[in-house]
Amino acid sequence: MKEIKSKKKSGFFKKIFIKICRVLGYELIDQVFLEFPVSDKKSNDILSVPGKKSFSLGLGEFPITRKVQGIDIIVKTCTSVQLVTQNKKRIFEKEKSEYTFRTLNSLYRSALDLKKKFPNIFIQFTIIDIGSNEINKNKLSTFFNNFPFKFINLDEKKIDMEPMTINKNNKIIEKNMATTMKSIYESFDHAQKCKDLVYFVEDDYIHKTEALAEMVFAYEKFSSIFNRELFILSTDYPYLYKKLESSNILVGENYHWRTVKECLLTFLTSNQMLNKHYEKLYDMAKNESNPFEKNLHEIFDNELCLSPLPSLSIHCSNANSVFGLSPNIDIKKIWEDNEY
Repeated sequence: MKEIKSKKKSGFFKKIFIKICRVLGYELIDQVFLEFPVSDKKSNDILSVPGKKSFSLGLGEFPITRKVQGIDIIVKTCTSVQLVTQNKKRIFEKEKSEYTFRTLNSLYRSALDLKKKFPNIFIQFTIIDIGSNEINKNKLSTFFNNFPFKFINLDEKKIDMEPMTINKNNKIIEKNMATTMKSIYESFDHAQKCKDLVYFVEDDYIHKTEALAEMVFAYEKFSSIFNRELFILSTDYPYLYKKLESSNILVGENYHWRTVKECLLTFLTSNQMLNKHYEKLYDMAKNESNPFEKNLHEIFDNELCLSPLPSLSIHCSNANSVFGLSPNIDIKKIWEDNEY
């Protein structure tokens, strides 16, 4: 009987202690069961609280000082051109529209997941299309019914800018590049109206369901820790492993992140960063460089850019391209999960 009373007393005092910790904002860890009695969570639950604190087992808690209010997702689409500067086929060898539709489907699914984890976040989609046929244009407008959405048809909008492309001795490729640059220019111009985070996406990036949430968790955590705005990628590019360069490795919510100095044109950043580097970004859209993203890479010399480990999206280029398939992820599963 004494032992039973002792257990009852222990249970009573434990409940009181948990309530006190809850009021004071402290977390407790039950290392026997790997549970968190204050927040009533288990080790495989989301332990961070959006906009308030980041928590990683083993590292502890860090307060969020840079709360993400919203994210504008701007997707540049063109279902008529397979690869802008190549005649090769993409992985799985489908029509270009198939990659576009799976990209949009993956972003929609990921946005629903983000909304569950960040209930108060504002999410808006914008599609900037050029060169798609009318049937595909109509399809593009059907993906995001549950979110604020805008469709910009560049075939009907005059852009007061004529891109300067590099001579490739191929009129078709040069025309495709000029068209792409107009779309990039419009995406930067539209992003000036966005209030917080902006995610620029090309229409051949198929995302994991958790991609957007992991990126926003990372943005809040690392911008708070380092007290600066960031660039965040969704893709672990294979070409970044072709060089022996140092990277800092950081712990995010469920993924690791590493510092990188290069990327392609799918990236997330803040409106503040866009305004800060306005001239270089617009110049990239107006004047083609080699490599095309040279201006971005120059920006990364002074800014923090993070890439996920492993990748949160797949870039559906040719299987032999160093800019394409990320290592150590199930590429076929991501493709099949987002069938439209």
